[in-house]
Amino acid sequence: MINLHDICYLRLGCRDLDEMVRFATEILGLELRQKTATHAYLRGDSSAFNLCYIQGDADYDVSAFELREFVELEQAERELAEVGIQVHWGSKAECTERHVEAFIAFADSNDNRIELVYRPHQTGVRYFPSRDAGITEFGHFGLHSRDIKRDLHFWTSVLSACVSDKIGDGALLRIDQVHHKIALFPSDKVGVQHVNFQVASIDDVMRSWYFLQERGVPIVFGPGRHPTSTAMFIYFLGPDRRVYEYSSGVKRITDEASYTPRQFEMKPSSFCMWGAKPNVEEFSE
Repeated sequence: MINLHDICYLRLGCRDLDEMVRFATEILGLELRQKTATHAYLRGDSSAFNLCYIQGDADYDVSAFELREFVELEQAERELAEVGIQVHWGSKAECTERHVEAFIAFADSNDNRIELVYRPHQTGVRYFPSRDAGITEFGHFGLHSRDIKRDLHFWTSVLSACVSDKIGDGALLRIDQVHHKIALFPSDKVGVQHVNFQVASIDDVMRSWYFLQERGVPIVFGPGRHPTSTAMFIYFLGPDRRVYEYSSGVKRITDEASYTPRQFEMKPSSFCMWGAKPNVEEFSE
């Protein structure tokens, strides 16, 4: 089994790089660390970057996970080959572009692009946002799944993710004590479904709710509270038609041996215990 240490970054294609930089800095509240003619690197913690927007194909996206040791990359290559998945080893130039020491790339069983990374770079410089959204860390992301049973098997038997809870056929997956770092959503699509940043408190969630409304940013869900993870949240739509989320208060699962995943019914109350309902059309973007 390939042991995922943590989520690392997302590489997201876009049609208008300048527009996405404005959104990420002025609205989302990230720090722009580096920008070229084609790439913009942004972060909400001490990492070299959490999100990299890339000018070009707007449907392109990659999610990356950190492995602890270089030998784990070599072992991952062998384990993926055993299930029929071939990997690409990153060149020196590709590693430099990603601010990592080494990585392998492959597509999962849903054709989602995945990278496994060794030694992602830290800056030693405190994260300094362009607006105070209260962001504390890159929290998690959602992925589309065209065959949830198949993809759950891959993520929990080839990769080290564990099911924390299910809502209908959807699954919330953990790779450490945090309730979930990956969410798999049944869908006919491929790629990233939403992007989450953790904020310090419910006050930050609510401040952003008013801030986003004042600036005409479409709110697609919330404010609310998830009964699964206990996190308080708000989801909103970026100009790239991707869904972004702030949340605070996510549950940690500290007693792995005694924890049993729960099955929530496929109803709005399973997504929000306060009664908020998502804009289904926009939330599924």
